[in-house]
Amino acid sequence: MLCTRKLKCQVIALYPRVLFSVLSDSGHETTRVSRFQMLVSWSSRPVNEFVDSPLPNLNGPAVVVRIQDGFNHQSHSFSTLAGTILVQARDSAKLCMEIENAIDEHRFNDAWKLFEQHLHMDGFPRKSTVNKLLTSYAASLDVPWLEKAYGMVEQAIEESKQNLLGKEPLIYLSFVLAKCGLPVPASTILRKLIQMEQYPPVTAWSAILAHMSLTAPGAYLAAELILEIGYLFQDGRVDPRKKINAPLIAMKPNTTAMNIALTGCLLFGTTRKAEQLLDMMPRIGIRADTNLLIIMAHIYERNGRREELRKLQRHIDDSPSLTDTQFRQFYNCLLTCHLKFGDLDAASNMVLIMLRKAREARNSFATAALLFPIDKKSSPGPVTQESLGHKESGGLGNNKSNKDLTLSYEEFFRDRNFLKLDTEAKEVLNALLVELQMQVELITTERGILQPTEKIYVKLVKAFLESGKTKELAAFLIKAEKEDSPASNDNSALVYVINSCISLGWLDQAHDLLDEMRLAGVRTSSSVYASLLKAYCQANRTGEVTALLRDARRAGIQLDSSSYNALIEFRVIQKDTKEAFHIFKEMKEAKIPRTGHQEFEMLVKGCAEGGEAGLMAKLLREIKEEQAVDSGVHDWNNVIHFFCKKRLMQDAEKALKKMRSLGHAPNAQTFHSMVTGYAAIGGKYTEVTELWGEMKSIASATSMKFDQELLDSVLYTFVRGGFFSRANEVVDMMEKGKMFIDKYKYRTLYLKYHKTLYKGKTPKIQTESQVKKREAALTLKKWLGLN
Repeated sequence: MLCTRKLKCQVIALYPRVLFSVLSDSGHETTRVSRFQMLVSWSSRPVNEFVDSPLPNLNGPAVVVRIQDGFNHQSHSFSTLAGTILVQARDSAKLCMEIENAIDEHRFNDAWKLFEQHLHMDGFPRKSTVNKLLTSYAASLDVPWLEKAYGMVEQAIEESKQNLLGKEPLIYLSFVLAKCGLPVPASTILRKLIQMEQYPPVTAWSAILAHMSLTAPGAYLAAELILEIGYLFQDGRVDPRKKINAPLIAMKPNTTAMNIALTGCLLFGTTRKAEQLLDMMPRIGIRADTNLLIIMAHIYERNGRREELRKLQRHIDDSPSLTDTQFRQFYNCLLTCHLKFGDLDAASNMVLIMLRKAREARNSFATAALLFPIDKKSSPGPVTQESLGHKESGGLGNNKSNKDLTLSYEEFFRDRNFLKLDTEAKEVLNALLVELQMQVELITTERGILQPTEKIYVKLVKAFLESGKTKELAAFLIKAEKEDSPASNDNSALVYVINSCISLGWLDQAHDLLDEMRLAGVRTSSSVYASLLKAYCQANRTGEVTALLRDARRAGIQLDSSSYNALIEFRVIQKDTKEAFHIFKEMKEAKIPRTGHQEFEMLVKGCAEGGEAGLMAKLLREIKEEQAVDSGVHDWNNVIHFFCKKRLMQDAEKALKKMRSLGHAPNAQTFHSMVTGYAAIGGKYTEVTELWGEMKSIASATSMKFDQELLDSVLYTFVRGGFFSRANEVVDMMEKGKMFIDKYKYRTLYLKYHKTLYKGKTPKIQTESQVKKREAALTLKKWLGLN
């Protein structure tokens, strides 16, 4: 605080604009010296003592401001002070040097304080200092410093100082942010680079995309980035012959980037977004490699595009470079799609063909083994999830934890073609593909031969039983056993299926399967008849007990003691003592031992309780836990999707109406096709609003949940059309469901179409609807951070 008494020597810090203002307002002759912070020194000594002295304690040039008259300012009186005020400007260049020295010495806290000091004094430092701060904070791999670096980028762009940001430092920062699990800021920097026309090469941004795709929000953003970047190249918009377009052409998405984005979508369930990427591929000239063919198969299977899978099968069968694992994935997708559509004939035929080829291969292998003995230790076994996990290193977890392997900025900068980043992108892609392979459940491979797993038997049996095709199920299982004969009848798949039906109380289906086996000449062990007989006794079904006993005697089946005990107990309960005594006498004459098939009964009980991991236990879990699939929904979804893709929305509406009339409830995929179809036409906001009302009523009345992709497409349509109250409803639903929302996309969309909306003062006269619409728009703007 200044006072009126003389001070021997005192130094205070003043901003130049403050000193300039005070002197000018007092009527003194002034000269503006600098925008930098100044040091003001005064003393009662003559001015020549200052001028002549070497000033060892001052850093920088001295500037003299002459005061011709004294001046008064409230209680601070300088009227008695005659002489010279000495003003020293702090050197901006020297402050930049101090920032850089602090960075070199890894004193990041000091560097940040000096940066803030420079920011308050004179705004941003010079370009080299700013970029050194960015790259050093990025190389630290410390999230707080990464957030500060990202904040610097945001502030520089807000203040229109983006010319201070170098292209390579921004790419490096985005890469490190993605690798440290911060996909949102990483994607924002990429978008800003494109907006500033500092186009990053695809070899660089594909590595950023790869690390983003290790998280669900990042995978969604990766797909959005591919769509945004690909839009620039659609339908030959960029002429590659012009030299000026070379940086833009270098950014064009390639097969690796597409594979990364699509695999991320598959792993995190955003498959309709992935299908949008597939639709864009031919428009930007991306050619499919073997990995992309298999990824396409997964996407078509998830979305129920069976015809597309059949078209793809021709390319798969003709491709010479596909591996066994890739063949296994494709046919797993095709088999799953047959089951989705309820095409049990196609699915069961596929299984039988696999079994036949496997048997032929085993016979050939056995013949070869006789001629050329093979070391069993070196022969490859079946491909399993465990073997994949051990063979492939660097899964999702490993890639996320290996942050210490990040390139230093010096190495990054020397790699002018970003070859190391391209290599890293391919390594992460391989890890993602291994994760995708682990989801294959229906087919395995042994020595390069496709073979069905227990899971496909379970799904087929469940589908046959639910559709009431007991005869067809028995025929399939009998053919399957002929191709792949079990060691004994008790271990056959058909026996497991019958006992599963008995455990579930489906006694009629179990009896029908037994009849089909008997008519086909397949001998069944007594344990199956015993289990069904006891179940009939417990259910008090006298007629069925009599019929089953007759069938067992015809087939020459000898029942065990537990079956006889159950029959005797059943007749006693029925008060038919004569028949009970007859059964007891028959048991004595047959010399039935007391021990029956107790071990088998324990197995059945254990499987029913979920304690056994065999085929029967899996079938029980599948039937009890999973709901019946309405295969008709997939057929109608494909019809509606076709019309929407061709923008024939009237036909799509008719198909949706017919679908409802046939009793098929539309699902999220149905609504997504309709919404995207209306959005493609443009201006159909009323129709989307009606769909939204129907979706809300379905959500409140049933347990159906709408996914991120559907709600995102609805939100995009409402923001684009200015339906802000509806948009806020969608936002609320997505936030309650903890779904990721790409706010950057919606900020850009709002500013593009509604930038000047509701910017002025509120009109004095408004209708109630106008007030509500204004409030809804302001609420959305606040959520977007545009206030």
